[in-house]
Parts: sequence; C-alpha cells; structure tokens
Amino acid sequence: MVDLHTHTIFSDGVLIPYELARRALVKGIQFLAFTDHGDFSNMEIIINSIKKATERINSLELGIKVIAGIELTHIPPDEMKDAVLYAKRLGAELIVVHGETVVEPVAPGTNRAAILAGADILAHPGLITEEDVKLAAEMGVFLEISGRKGHSFTNGHVASLSKIYGAQLVFNTDSHAPSDLMDREMALKVIKGSGLSEEEAFKVINNGFHLAESIVGGTL
Repeated sequence: MVDLHTHTIFSDGVLIPYELARRALVKGIQFLAFTDHGDFSNMEIIINSIKKATERINSLELGIKVIAGIELTHIPPDEMKDAVLYAKRLGAELIVVHGETVVEPVAPGTNRAAILAGADILAHPGLITEEDVKLAAEMGVFLEISGRKGHSFTNGHVASLSKIYGAQLVFNTDSHAPSDLMDREMALKVIKGSGLSEEEAFKVINNGFHLAESIVGGTL
C-alpha cells in the first residue's frame, strides 16, 4: 500500500512524523509521503523540516520508506510555476498541488496551472474540466482519488473523465489524523466506490507504487 498525501504537525496534521510513519506501517503502507501545506511564506521551513524527518526515519530501516514532499496550497495560479520550481530547488521529492476541491474556495485555474507547472499529483481536483483531464494525461500528471471526507465528493467525476481521456489516477488518504489512514482493503473500497472496476482499482493502487519507486529509485 502507498500513501503519497499526508500531513504532520508541520502544518495541520496532529501527528509528529515518526508516529505517522509508525501508524502507517501498521496499516501496511510501504511508501509514505509527508506533504504538509505550503506556500511562499513557509515552504522553506516545511521542506527543510520534512527532509530532516524523512532522513532520520529512513535511517531506522523500519520497513517503510518515507518521502519528503509538499502540498502547494491555495497558490495563485499565476504563481504556480514559480512555486513548483522553488519547492524542487528546496529539495522536495514530490510535488502535490491542492486542487479545486468543491469544499474550499480554491482559485479557478489552479488545476490547469498545477498541470502546466509539472506537479506530480493534482490532489482532489473537484469538478475538473475535460480539457484539464486531457492535459493531465498528456503531461503525465497523476489525478488523485481522495480518501478525505469532503474532497472525495467528486471522486466519481474524476474517475470517469480519467477513464475517457487516459489520465493516470493515484489513491491517497490526505490524512490529518490517525483515523484517516487506510489499509489496502479500505482503499480499494473507496476507489471502487468512485465507479471503477476491481481491476481498475488495483491499477490505481499500483500507480502509487510506480510513482513512489520512481522517486526513491527502487523498491524497499
């Protein structure tokens, strides 16, 4: 199991990094990304803190590989490219962008800006347009099927358009608390609940593995 979108006390999560990693390990998660909320005001602090945490946790060889990421959150669309580049320069291994979820007032155009900027994952993209799904497929940007309450309201829309236009899907929990983490069995239920078949659901899970392995340079 892979979860590439979680939050620690470095933003609005309730767990310190080690406890989150430990709880994820017990859930059967093999690759975990810390992707705390960041913009230009705190990105350097967030990424440096997460890098320090991931280096320490990975050195313990617990059986879980943690990845230093960032969730670029409520970034003005015309600043997105600069934000992605800055996060990469700071050493973020994974760039997640907080997409146009229907439960928050995210600026219109954020989805497209994230795709064009080369984000790795567009999280909870809400009622994403057909044009943006096509663009995500062309650019190789993963669209998220979310396990997060509220953000998951449009999972069916995201899944159906992705099937039509060939965009790659990835499942994440967007965990902020221990109860948000999911094991493989629950993740598959959520993915199938978006209208995908069991075979398609397994492919979504495997997409997470492929993305994580491309970041860390191999398997555990």
